[in-house]
Amino acid sequence: MSVTELPVAAPSPSLRRDLSVPAVVAGFVTVLVGFTSSAAIVFQAGQAAGATPAQLASWMWALGLGMGLTCIALSLRYRVPVVTAWSTPGAAMLTAGAAGLTIEQATGAFVVSAVLITLAGFSGMFERLIHRIPVSIASGMLAGVLLRFGLDACVALETQAGLTLAMLVAYLLLRRWRPRYAVVATLAVGIVIAAARGLLDWNAVTVQVAQPVWVTPAFTVDAIVGVAIPLFLVTMASQNVPGVAVARASGYALPISPVIGWTGAVNVVLAPFGAFALNLAAITAAICMGREAHEDPARRYVAAVAAGVFYCIVGVFGATVAAVFAAFPRELIAVIAGLALLGTIGNGLAAALAGEGERESALLTFLVTASGLSLFGIKSAFWGLVAGILARLLRPRPAPAVAKP
Repeated sequence: MSVTELPVAAPSPSLRRDLSVPAVVAGFVTVLVGFTSSAAIVFQAGQAAGATPAQLASWMWALGLGMGLTCIALSLRYRVPVVTAWSTPGAAMLTAGAAGLTIEQATGAFVVSAVLITLAGFSGMFERLIHRIPVSIASGMLAGVLLRFGLDACVALETQAGLTLAMLVAYLLLRRWRPRYAVVATLAVGIVIAAARGLLDWNAVTVQVAQPVWVTPAFTVDAIVGVAIPLFLVTMASQNVPGVAVARASGYALPISPVIGWTGAVNVVLAPFGAFALNLAAITAAICMGREAHEDPARRYVAAVAAGVFYCIVGVFGATVAAVFAAFPRELIAVIAGLALLGTIGNGLAAALAGEGERESALLTFLVTASGLSLFGIKSAFWGLVAGILARLLRPRPAPAVAKP
């Protein structure tokens, strides 16, 4: 797929017409990868903020509902795959930053951070900044962010060689004969083999419905300076910037200002129930934006809508869904995520290295991002972006043309 930006698609006559099994599976894999990769960090953040078990369940309810509703509403409104997520770096920051605060003070910080995100979105300030990022650098960052998932799919051979090899062979065969259903069938193969080998652990699975718990926000200077502002900065730099870059590198002209603005507005409403930070997804969004979701880029929005439905289910049955996802062996999740992102990684590298004049800056962006570097609580995607832009600004000037005699 070309990295040339696609216009926002005209509304489809029917969601039913665009619905497809690969898109629904892509939505499920999106939630599977997003939830299993960072749910533990969210629980740790809630405990650090002093949340009770009931309040922790409310956090999952609010986050699941917030992600689900924004995925569904924004994807249907703009007919592009809009995938949102909780702020994993934000949750990691809370595990330390929220220590010593009451749950009411932490909730007040969530509200302030969400208000700042809303203002940055609707004011157009964030969009003006993001449009200055070249496509080659954005693509290099995308490939760097996703590289770990491709590598993890290979590393899974060390611990579950049979499961991993069977899934890889199934994927390669299906990519040759039935490419549209390659990821769908590979996931099914993985589940069947895992079940046959006794690798699915259902012992901890019980049906529990989460209940929303209101926490009245308390606004203090310490919480605003120590939690709200850092949470806002980390979410924008480590989550929303890569999220927009993924969409651009995948060829989608995302309506940045309203998307960021509405994500922040939903966050404001749900913050008293535990939604600490909602933002654009990067890694999981790439799953919905790749060709495995649908061969037609204009119909891939259905994958994001499906992800939204699954996220709503996660919210309502937070504890139950967490146990179900935990029942899958980590190797199965690693392999299916790596295979689902394979085409996106390749497209990102191709776009990053296409222009000779920008190749070095794009490559530097890729390497810094893939390194996993973390400074001041901000993850490597942001620093890769900084490194690439600096390299581009300081690149050697072209030699002056010599006039012919």
